[in-house]
Amino acid sequence: MNIYGFDHIVLCVRDVNATLEFYRNVLGMTAREERPGKWSLHFGSSKISLQDALTAPMLAKRTVPGSGNFCLVTDTPIEDVVERLRSHDVTIVEGPAEKLGAVGKLMSVYFRDPDDNLVEVSNRLA
Repeated sequence: MNIYGFDHIVLCVRDVNATLEFYRNVLGMTAREERPGKWSLHFGSSKISLQDALTAPMLAKRTVPGSGNFCLVTDTPIEDVVERLRSHDVTIVEGPAEKLGAVGKLMSVYFRDPDDNLVEVSNRLA
């Protein structure tokens, strides 16, 4: 088996509209309604699917809001990311700090989304 990347992740959320607003406004992602009431966020070739906690299918019933933890990579300088987060009154919980990512060193900043998922935004370091 050769796993080479991911297609999408799913976040269980308390309020789909608040989550859409946060990721669109703060991180510039594009929201799409894939079918009535089923929303996703798109950036580059990746997708975050949103699962409403109240209507989760039986398969996902043990998934709970706030249990996500993921890293997004950007070519926007990390100082500009920090400025954007502050301009949207997003509290930075750690960073900027050097971390080790999948393919090397990162300069990362961490914050939480409306459901308390831990979001890391990083620059790859040479």
